[in-house]
Amino acid sequence: MNSLSAAAVVLGLVGAATVLGLLWRSRQGRVSQVRGDVITPADVATEVVFGKHATLVQFSTQWCSRCPGTGRLLARVADARTGVVHLDVDVSDRADIASRFSISQTPTTLILDANGRVHARVGGVPNAADITRQLDELAALQRESPTRSAAFV
Repeated sequence: MNSLSAAAVVLGLVGAATVLGLLWRSRQGRVSQVRGDVITPADVATEVVFGKHATLVQFSTQWCSRCPGTGRLLARVADARTGVVHLDVDVSDRADIASRFSISQTPTTLILDANGRVHARVGGVPNAADITRQLDELAALQRESPTRSAAFV
């Protein structure tokens, strides 16, 4: 292979890696609307009672460098709202939980409604404004349908 061909191959690989990296980065922290299963505290191996209005379930590992900051952000958002609980689930040694909830990266956050039903999912570090917007949406849904807002205990 001559040097011109080698340079073209290297530039092609760098270009492809750049495009893939930008695509991956654009999807980090993005909120995906999901209507999922109902989750109970036992499903995530905790005794913490879920929130009366919403629960932010963060999946972390002990090796995750972005998880502590995400935990602080989610705790701050939850503390600012009545009836919202933040729960951090360490899946380092719990492959069963990671598999059940399709956790392929940490942090991953599930936003649950008052009944424990998954409302949204965030892969990567979430944005506080996006989490707040999701919680506002849940509150509006609960006002529209008060029978659905019964606390899940």
